[in-house]
Amino acid sequence: MALQQKKHEMPTQAPEVRAHNFDEVALGYTAEIALEEARRCLNCKNRPCVEGCPVNIDIPDFISRIKENDFEGAYGVITKSSSLPAVCGRVCPQETQCESKCTMGVRFEPVGIGRLERFVADYHNENCKKAPQKPQSNGHRVAVIGSGPSGLTCAGDLAKKGYKVTVFEALHTAGGVLVYGIPEFRLPKSIVAKEVDTLKQLGVDVETNVVIGKTLTVDELFDMGYEAIFIGSGAGLPNFMNIPGESLKGVYSANEFLTRSNLMKAYKDSDTPIMKGGSVAVVGGGNVAMDAARTALRLGAEKVYIVYRRSIEELPARAEEVEHAKEEGIEFRLLCNPTEILGYNNENDPRDPKNGFVTGMKCVKMQLGEPDASGRRRPVEIPGSDFTLDVDTVIMAIGTSPNPLIKSTTDGLEVNRRGGIVVNEDGLTSRKGVYAGGDAVTGAATVISAMGAGKVAAAAIDKYLSE
Repeated sequence: MALQQKKHEMPTQAPEVRAHNFDEVALGYTAEIALEEARRCLNCKNRPCVEGCPVNIDIPDFISRIKENDFEGAYGVITKSSSLPAVCGRVCPQETQCESKCTMGVRFEPVGIGRLERFVADYHNENCKKAPQKPQSNGHRVAVIGSGPSGLTCAGDLAKKGYKVTVFEALHTAGGVLVYGIPEFRLPKSIVAKEVDTLKQLGVDVETNVVIGKTLTVDELFDMGYEAIFIGSGAGLPNFMNIPGESLKGVYSANEFLTRSNLMKAYKDSDTPIMKGGSVAVVGGGNVAMDAARTALRLGAEKVYIVYRRSIEELPARAEEVEHAKEEGIEFRLLCNPTEILGYNNENDPRDPKNGFVTGMKCVKMQLGEPDASGRRRPVEIPGSDFTLDVDTVIMAIGTSPNPLIKSTTDGLEVNRRGGIVVNEDGLTSRKGVYAGGDAVTGAATVISAMGAGKVAAAAIDKYLSE
C-alpha cells in the first residue's frame, strides 16, 4: 500500500466554537489515526529526526513501538530522554526541529512526530495508573531554582540517577511558564500537574512560594547541604517600547495578562481583575502574542488585532498558531508599528469616569528595508502614514529578559549585557557547583530548547558530583 503523502490532520474544535471557550483546541489523534501516521515513518538508518530533537528522543524507536500497538512501550522510549512528553507533544515547534529533518519531508509532508508523541503521552496518562519506580538514592543533594521546563527536566534526569532533588518555585504552583504563560486551550493545567506529579513520584520535592534571592540565597542553599545548584529561573522581566501612554490603565505586558488569566484563573471567571470586552491590540508577532490575542478573544473582546512591524513571512510565531488565530477571527495589522497609546487625561476631562484608560493607539505603516542583525529585513517607517486604532486595551508582547533577582543577589555570578547568566557548554556558570539553563541564560526561547539545556546541565552535575 502506498504511503500517504500528507500527515494526518489533527482533529480540532471548530473555530466558531473554540473562540468562546478555553477547552483544548487540538483534540488529539485516536489510536487508529496514530497507527496510520506511524506507518508513514521510513525508520531511516541515519535517523536525522533524532539530530533535530534538542533532548535526543529515539524517535524511530518510539514510532516503531506504535506500529506494533505497543503504546506503553513507546512511552517508555520517550521518557528515557524526556521528562515532559505530554507537554512537548503539544507546544514544541516540531516543524522547525525533528520534523524538519524527517526524510519523508524531502518529497512529501514529514511524519507528525509531535502529534504521535502527544498521543503516546496521553494514552499513558489515561491508561497507566502504576507509579514509576523510585530510584535508589545515591546520597547526593541538588537544588533546582525554578519549576519551568529547564528546571523540571534537570530535576527529572537527576532524580532518575538517584539524586535527592528539591525544586524551589517562586509562585504558588509548579510549572513555570507552562502554567502562567501558556493558555489552557493550548496546554491544559491538568497536563502540567500530571507531569509534575510523575517527577514527585520519582522522589523530587517541590517547594513553592520560595523566592531565591529573597526567601533564600544561593549561598544559603549551599549552607543547607545542597552540593550543586541549577538555575532555571526563566525570563520573567517584560520588555516595553517606551512610547508615550504605556502607563495608562488598560496597558498590560503579555506576562501580566497571561498570568492573570492562566495562573490566577481569570479564564474561569474568578475575581482576578482583567479586561473583559472592548477592542484589544496585541503588539508583537511571536507565540506569546498569539496566546495573548486568542486569550483576549475568549475573555470577551469584540475585536482583537495583532500589530506587527514586519510582514507575514517574518512572523516568528508557529504557523499552526497563526492559522488558528486567523480562523478564530483575529485581525492581523502587519507592517505597522505603534508610536503612542492614547487615553483620557484627568486634567483635560475630569468629568469622564474613564479617566486614565486607553482609548486608542497611534501607529505608523512600515516597509521592509535591508536585513538587520537577525537576518530579517529591517522595518522602516513610511512618512505620513500615521493612523489610529480604536482600542480599549493594549498588550505588549515584544519579548522578555532574564529575571534579574538571582544574579543581583549572588556574588560571582557573571551575566552578559542582556542580563543572561553566562555559562559554558555544560551549563556551568562562573560559580563552582552552580549551573544554569533555559531562558535565564538565553532570554525568551522555546520550551524544548529550555528542556535541552536542563538535560545538558543534569549530565554535567552528575559528572561533577561523581568525581
